[in-house]
Amino acid sequence: MAFLGNGYCSSGSEGEDEDEGMEGYRKGGYHAARPGDRFAGGRFVAQRKLGWGNFSTVWLAYDTLLNRFVALKIQKSARDYAQAALHEIELLSAIAKGDPTNSKNVVQLLDHFKHAGPNGHHVCLVTEFLGDSLLRLIRYNRNKGIGLSRVKEICRSVLVGLDYLHRELGIIHTDLKPENVLLVSTINPSKDPVRSGFTPILERTVSNQYSGSVISFSEKMLKMRARRAVAKISLRRESLGGVAAEMEKERSLDGISLKCKIVDFGNACWGSQQLAGEIQTRQYRAPEVIIGAGYSYSADMWSFACMAFELATGEVLFAPKTCQGCSEDEDHLALMMETLGKMPKKIASSGTRSKDYFDRHGDLKRIRRLKFWPLERLLVQRYNFTEPDAQGLADFLRPILDFTPENRPTAAACLKNPWLN
Repeated sequence: MAFLGNGYCSSGSEGEDEDEGMEGYRKGGYHAARPGDRFAGGRFVAQRKLGWGNFSTVWLAYDTLLNRFVALKIQKSARDYAQAALHEIELLSAIAKGDPTNSKNVVQLLDHFKHAGPNGHHVCLVTEFLGDSLLRLIRYNRNKGIGLSRVKEICRSVLVGLDYLHRELGIIHTDLKPENVLLVSTINPSKDPVRSGFTPILERTVSNQYSGSVISFSEKMLKMRARRAVAKISLRRESLGGVAAEMEKERSLDGISLKCKIVDFGNACWGSQQLAGEIQTRQYRAPEVIIGAGYSYSADMWSFACMAFELATGEVLFAPKTCQGCSEDEDHLALMMETLGKMPKKIASSGTRSKDYFDRHGDLKRIRRLKFWPLERLLVQRYNFTEPDAQGLADFLRPILDFTPENRPTAAACLKNPWLN
């Protein structure tokens, strides 16, 4: 799977939209690529679409110069999208320059260029081809958790990447989550162009699923809805036949390589040039970001801990929602405190939005009754961890989930933690 930020959706992923819709294919929008289309003077040949996001589409492409498969990210052509792509190129270029041996567990930028199309000029980025995301891995195992030995292996890979970004380059990722960490190889060998012996497409195909002259958007939506309705009926029939119950069984992860890399730097920033506004995807957002108290490299560490919990349990650590009389932010802060204890008053009052959520005593204004459920007890009672396993994982995660950002261990310090070694 290729790297793709700002609302990533991989082709064929469970529970995700089928495609990006045709309304984005207009002036300033997506480029309507087809298998066999050539880019960069003919060097890169599009093979199949891997995924899409609000800013771009990503294609599997074949590098005819070096005879290898790569990921080709084609940005929307509007000026704001082009500027975002140039910012990402700046960061990825620094990442590649500092990692000539490609050993730091961060995606490698191989090339970049502009491509002229009917909808404008599109900035394109070429990176190494990688496998499925950690989210896909979690779903592949039916959200059961992937086992602590595998969690440790992945954590080590991610921490090496974070240490490189933070300590050596001064880059804050700002959107670390399972979607943005990719396995080096695919879960299903048949989807890996190298392992499956896929023959590269070198000539352009006739059909174009994005051509408005072939099918209108309204017709396309009707067909999509019909397919989904049929799929739902089929699923009900499978359930009645006992097939769905069989599918719920935990799948084997034996033989799957868990080496992984951090991807998607579309929202990343230099530590000295932080982005204005809110960062991080909701479930992985640090408390200092919610209350508007600024952020640093430690915000990535908070997201890392949330991700490690999700790998171990199959479920997100914090899943806030809007409740009666309170906002999603307030519910999020309440969930944090129920698991981690009360937020220190000094921290609770340190943000530009603190007064919206907290009273002068450091208590939440609109959520008074908190049900405290410490991390160890949560792991044992909800996820059936043994006491020693729960204690070990909790001891590793709790310092990273410190409400005081300065107290959180760095990626380098986490790599030395006995739990990982």
